[in-house]
Amino acid sequence: MKCLELEKKRILVTGGAGFLGNQVIEQLCKAGANREKITVPRSRECDLRVMENCKQAADQRDIIIHLAAHVGGIGLNREKPAELFYDNLMMGTQLIHAAYEAGVEKFVCVGTICAYPKFTPVPFKEDNLWNGYPEETNAPYGIAKKALLVQLEAYRQQYDFNGIYLLPVNLYGPEDNFNPKSSHVIPALIRKVHEAQMSGVTRIPVWGDGSPTREFLYSEDAARGIVMGTQYYNESDPVNLGTGYEISIRDLIDLICELMEFEGEIVWETDKPNGQPRRCLDTQKAKQAFGFTAQVDFKQGLKNTVEWYRQNAPQLVA
Repeated sequence: MKCLELEKKRILVTGGAGFLGNQVIEQLCKAGANREKITVPRSRECDLRVMENCKQAADQRDIIIHLAAHVGGIGLNREKPAELFYDNLMMGTQLIHAAYEAGVEKFVCVGTICAYPKFTPVPFKEDNLWNGYPEETNAPYGIAKKALLVQLEAYRQQYDFNGIYLLPVNLYGPEDNFNPKSSHVIPALIRKVHEAQMSGVTRIPVWGDGSPTREFLYSEDAARGIVMGTQYYNESDPVNLGTGYEISIRDLIDLICELMEFEGEIVWETDKPNGQPRRCLDTQKAKQAFGFTAQVDFKQGLKNTVEWYRQNAPQLVA
């Protein structure tokens, strides 16, 4: 398996200041990249929805890892579907084109599990990505990100542009987004339990009926998988990054309550959406293609995330 040596590469990591981005930069450095050659554009100075900014960002780069996304949980997907579609499509498609024009050696696009059809046979195999429409609440986001896979495949076919597309499952870990307006399920539940404990509340509302299942990948594992893909994978076919471990939302909240020693009641709000019924990935392709397997045990990863939140909760704004 030929390795892309990173030491002399000029690397752009969009979203590099975020939850996953920080981990990706750490893993890049562990794999030999020079931190001084890694550039992280910040959205307030470099809005990637503007083509000129994409051109400037891509100029004189050898590798681009595109993590930047406008993303959130079910609540944000219901509230701002148009923004999620437009922002993610424009950022990605313009940056890919700018990278091609700038002669970038490799483009690593991080997609989303939301791109899979609503009723995908479990475990999700990459071959099933186009076998139906995504779950309705996150379809605008999922389709915008999936369009980038089509673009990369087209640019490889016509221009021989080396772009790869990785599909990490739901991420979690320290430094996650705990804002209740835009957070995903794990940080949202951890925050709910913590705030209930702080205020003496004994009942916690949770959306849905608890029956959907999810798979979660610790951020450090995801970052390691992205860097391994960057170094060793050079094909157009998408690749799942996950653990293969599936847990129901009901069991998830029970585990969080156990770890946080919360003994109150969970109130299921069955008038709220469940989201996709099941999510669990087939992870064999990543193992075969570039040797990636997840290493962090889910309960340990969850414990690390709870501890980080408790230590940092006072500094986190709403």
